[in-house]
Amino acid sequence: MRISRLMTPLAAAILVAGCATSDPYGGQTQRSSTGMGTGIGAAIGAAAGALSGDGSTSRRDRALIGAAVGAAAGAGVGAYMDRQENQLRESLQGSRIEIDRRGDDIVLNMPSSVTFGFDSADLTPDARSALNEVGNVLAQYTDTRVNIAGHTDSVGNANYNQGLSERRAQAVGSYLSQRGVSSSRLVTSGYGATQPVASNDNEQGRAQNRRVEITLTPTNAAQNYQP
Repeated sequence: MRISRLMTPLAAAILVAGCATSDPYGGQTQRSSTGMGTGIGAAIGAAAGALSGDGSTSRRDRALIGAAVGAAAGAGVGAYMDRQENQLRESLQGSRIEIDRRGDDIVLNMPSSVTFGFDSADLTPDARSALNEVGNVLAQYTDTRVNIAGHTDSVGNANYNQGLSERRAQAVGSYLSQRGVSSSRLVTSGYGATQPVASNDNEQGRAQNRRVEITLTPTNAAQNYQP
């Protein structure tokens, strides 16, 4: 299809612009999602542009205009999340909180060794200290949704574990709310032992499964960010 032939080289060229950089906090090479967002935005914009219009502008020109608009929006989102991620990495150094970038989402993995005592939904002092830093960053980046998910291992009663995971997620959400993060941005969920990331057959795996994950997702307003 003619639209596809136009979009493919255009989007590919913009995707290549997402150059690999060195992570100043972990020393590992990482790819900025600004370039990825630009390419995805360009492809979507090109498709939308090509299908729009009243015939006074050629399909090719509409696709190029749409690609430019989409690329700008994608770059804004990527840059917005890049900057937020960098601040979180800097603020949470030494906290044992893992930070994972998944596309435009940022996932904070808070292991049970940091967040809660055994069979408890009361935040530890280490967890409060880490969440103070998280709250400070989130207060600066209001165009992100904050999804908080509690998880347990498979030991014990499934219904009890489900309730415990919900209480732990709610405890994290309540604390962030106290730190000035609007409750309208917060969504808390509990999954019990249904989403393990390691084997429950040994203690090392069970420890990994006992966690709270905070996923930061950009809202539509983030595309207006100007680096």
